[in-house]
Amino acid sequence: QRQLVESGGGLAQPGGSLTLSCAVSGFTLDYYAIGWFRRAPGKEREGVSCITASGGTRARDSVKGRFTISRDIARNSVHLQMDSLEPEDTAVYYCAAQRVSCDLTEDGWEYWGQGTQVTVSS
Repeated sequence: QRQLVESGGGLAQPGGSLTLSCAVSGFTLDYYAIGWFRRAPGKEREGVSCITASGGTRARDSVKGRFTISRDIARNSVHLQMDSLEPEDTAVYYCAAQRVSCDLTEDGWEYWGQGTQVTVSS
C-alpha cells in the first residue's frame, strides 16, 4: 500500500524554525518525486517545494532562502526545513508523490498525505 505520512508540524514563533517530515511507504524515492503543498485558512492549496527522483529541487519564490527540501533515500523520507517562519506560513502542510519529475502545480500528483498543521504566531 502506497502511503505518505507527515509529521513535525506545530506552533512556532515568527522567525523560528520547524522541520516537517514525510515518511513514504510502498514505493521508493528513486522513482518518485515528492512535493510539499500547503493550504492556509480561506485560501487555495499551493505548492511550496518539491524534489525530483534525481534530486533536483524547486521552491516557490516566497519561501526561497527560508525553506529547504531534502531527502533521505535510505529511510525513504523527505524533509522540509523551514526557517525564518512568518505568520503567512501558517497552513496545513501536505506531502504528495508523483513519478520522476515535479512542479508546484497540483496536477499529476498521485498520492497525498493527510497533512500536518503549522501555526506561526507570537
